[in-house]
Amino acid sequence: MIRTSAETFADLPAEVEVRVHLWYEQKFGIPCPPHTSTETAIDSFAATTCCLGVRLEPDGRWRVYAPHGLSDVFRLVVLRPNPVLAPRAVYEAKAARRRRQWPEPTVLGWPAP
Repeated sequence: MIRTSAETFADLPAEVEVRVHLWYEQKFGIPCPPHTSTETAIDSFAATTCCLGVRLEPDGRWRVYAPHGLSDVFRLVVLRPNPVLAPRAVYEAKAARRRRQWPEPTVLGWPAP
């Protein structure tokens, strides 16, 4: 599925990440239940600012799904932790990548226990 998706989306000017619950626990150390919709997958993203989806409905209207709103996006808060599923190490690795790619915006730290 991952290889097929990579080939399918290779021409897009964006990174498309496919999440597969079958390998999640092996890679990240915690189980991930199968997602029943795109929205449930988005809800589990490691950063709330990444919890954003847009799709074109069959009736031609655009649908935006942003369960945490869009204020962080517009304030250039690139990452805010979403400890619903992803472990701290996953978020911190993502934060380090983002800081290297785009140092100007704000990346928030993992919440204190």
